[in-house]
Amino acid sequence: MARCSYSDVFDVQLDRAHDEEILVGDLVRTGTNLFPHYEVIAVSGDKAWLRDSQNGVDHLASTTRLRKVEPAPLAMAAE
Repeated sequence: MARCSYSDVFDVQLDRAHDEEILVGDLVRTGTNLFPHYEVIAVSGDKAWLRDSQNGVDHLASTTRLRKVEPAPLAMAAE
């Protein structure tokens, strides 16, 4: 019996519509969620090994579901 997730049951589309290269060391999030953030530990093909930045728990995820977390521009941080 195959295991399924909520995204499979409810047909939630988490894959991003644009190309984005995910590299080791990137800070990423999954799907359209804003949190949690993960650090990319390793990438192999279309899979990435991730570490949760808050609790240190490791995960595996498809790179098509990852979105880079962009750092806030310095101008906005100064305001």
